[in-house]
Amino acid sequence: MTDTPVFPPLLTGLHAADPFAYACTQARQGCDAGLVVYDPGPSVLQGAIVFAPEVSLASAMAMLPLCAVGFQNALGALAPPEVGVHLAWNGDLRVNGAICGQMRAAVSDLDPQAVPDWLVVGFAINILPQSDTPGDTPDQTTLYGEGCSEVNPVTLLESWARHTLVALNRWSDDGPGPLHKEWTGLAWNIGKDVTHGDLSGRFTGVDQDFGLLLKSTDTTHLIPLTDLLEPAS
Repeated sequence: MTDTPVFPPLLTGLHAADPFAYACTQARQGCDAGLVVYDPGPSVLQGAIVFAPEVSLASAMAMLPLCAVGFQNALGALAPPEVGVHLAWNGDLRVNGAICGQMRAAVSDLDPQAVPDWLVVGFAINILPQSDTPGDTPDQTTLYGEGCSEVNPVTLLESWARHTLVALNRWSDDGPGPLHKEWTGLAWNIGKDVTHGDLSGRFTGVDQDFGLLLKSTDTTHLIPLTDLLEPAS
């Protein structure tokens, strides 16, 4: 095993200390879609991929849950069978119930009806404890702490890229339906009472564009997935 990941055709790799920020910079400069920027650790594995959407931002935001499903599939294939991996709507990656990482996204144009020039989706996953007292943050965990010490970060990155590409091809061929079904089956706290910002209610699911549906006493709130976008760094 080398420290340089090998990606499938249509994807190219580039190492950087801050993959998400560097991917945004490369996207602004007009790089080709399919660029994967990565940093394998050692304590945190980070990766980001550049997309060139051909649909409106509202539809293209499906790339965020798509990449999250790709990560779940990748870790699920490499981790011990008793390890549970779930996806929170806000991008949290949960392993055995605790937050182990985060998905994030940035885009060239925040208009949900416009077709953006680029969209970057990234992730970070904690490999090793980030402090000497992990017991102080019981809702935070690491792959090492959840019995995944044998999972090689480079192998996990390569697997994420492959699973994400498969999911992207399926989304292109079959539309959002299969992705919607798979993501819903992995969703954290679905059917439970949750709070997002100033809104609270029962998390009943997501709409066709993966907007969060929160049912309160007298109405159902729809929070668009674009609310999770970060300013392009």
